[in-house]
Amino acid sequence: MNAKWILSSQERKKLRRKRVLRTGLTVVALIGLLSYFITTPAQRKPVPTETDIVSVPTLMSQPVQVDTLSAKEILVGADGLAEEAVDHIIVHRISNGDTLSTIFDQLGVHSVMYQVLAADESLLALDVLRPGQKLTFTFDDDKKRLLSMELFIHPGKQVLYSRFDDNNFGYEEIIHPGVWEQQLIDAEISGSFYLSAKRAGLSDLETAIITNLFRDHLNFSRDIRAGDRFQVVRSQQFVGDEFTGQSRIEGVRILRRNREHTAFLFEDGSYYDAKGESLARAFRRYPMSGQYRISSHFSPSRRHPVTGQVRPHNGVDFAMPTGTPIVSTGDGVVTRVMNHPYAGKYVEIQHGSQYLTRYLHLHRILVKRGQTVKRGERIALSGNTGLSTGPHLHFELHVRGRPVNPITANIPMAASVPKDKRSDFNHLVEQLVAVMENGSHKIAALDTSRQ
Repeated sequence: MNAKWILSSQERKKLRRKRVLRTGLTVVALIGLLSYFITTPAQRKPVPTETDIVSVPTLMSQPVQVDTLSAKEILVGADGLAEEAVDHIIVHRISNGDTLSTIFDQLGVHSVMYQVLAADESLLALDVLRPGQKLTFTFDDDKKRLLSMELFIHPGKQVLYSRFDDNNFGYEEIIHPGVWEQQLIDAEISGSFYLSAKRAGLSDLETAIITNLFRDHLNFSRDIRAGDRFQVVRSQQFVGDEFTGQSRIEGVRILRRNREHTAFLFEDGSYYDAKGESLARAFRRYPMSGQYRISSHFSPSRRHPVTGQVRPHNGVDFAMPTGTPIVSTGDGVVTRVMNHPYAGKYVEIQHGSQYLTRYLHLHRILVKRGQTVKRGERIALSGNTGLSTGPHLHFELHVRGRPVNPITANIPMAASVPKDKRSDFNHLVEQLVAVMENGSHKIAALDTSRQ
């Protein structure tokens, strides 16, 4: 017997509602699929790539603009840290008030800082952090162990500190020579020479170098008059289109009524007047009086006795009692007065554009940053500060940005240009004077390879 089920009116209503819902869902799906295929590729939202701007949650209460990063970096603000690091790389841009200690504290790796500072003892690159520099930290997969840190000093120089065992880091300097471009600064003196030089675009250090060059020949407070002129040929280093902040003074003329003062930088790193007579006082070979035993010699490739890693010794150590007077080996400007956990108390002095000296492990410092000092002037008392096995002085000489052996290096001896170099010097003077008189901004034939 065949049976036939007859639906009630309520059951028929439920069935119609199900059919309408099923049909509606089908229509929506078809519309969505159709709209995708009729849009242009440019209208479709792309999948973010590693070079896109990334939105990163931070500890800061205000939104942070994150730069476009090409190496999966995350920009760390001065007042907060990124909570996540793409590929475990964190970049911290240095701002006013930043210190190495606070940066490492924010990252939670403060104890590792002393391992990095130990590697930096012979370089001392981390002692002065300036706005515009940046630190790039690379961690392991767990983001707990620091593998390396790169210091971006300027476009022409970076330093990479890399871990080579559980307790030690080494460093590698990365140098980009770039190009040196010359420019002429020609201005009239109105008021003091210092203020006139600053208005013309010279830096404090460049102005100090010039006044120091003529200190034995010109009294800038008494001899300079309004209406006198000065001309400076300056070279600045560029890597690509970026100025590195590095400069050197190539030539100077100060024109006073009926008298002219000149200074020209020659290939030996010394300044001479137009007649070839040295403007600098002779350097002292040693930064103290008396004779003291050398306890450790200059060695750019000394290997660590335990790790086997190259740990340069960029100066000479003199064993001496604490309190021995230390003097500047030449006229110059004090550029650093610091206290380093490994180098101890130390002083750095810039001597013109080419020479720099450092005096480490001091007991007491007698000068201030920015102070002008003379050859033989007492600057400190020797000591045993920092990481030291006994009282001594560590003395360094840098020429054109590189450490050299202070015992054997050629140093300014306050003589005239050698006879066999006089022709080259006269040719250089002719070029620089032509630039000053013609107002040219470039010296086409001048050798700019010196650094």
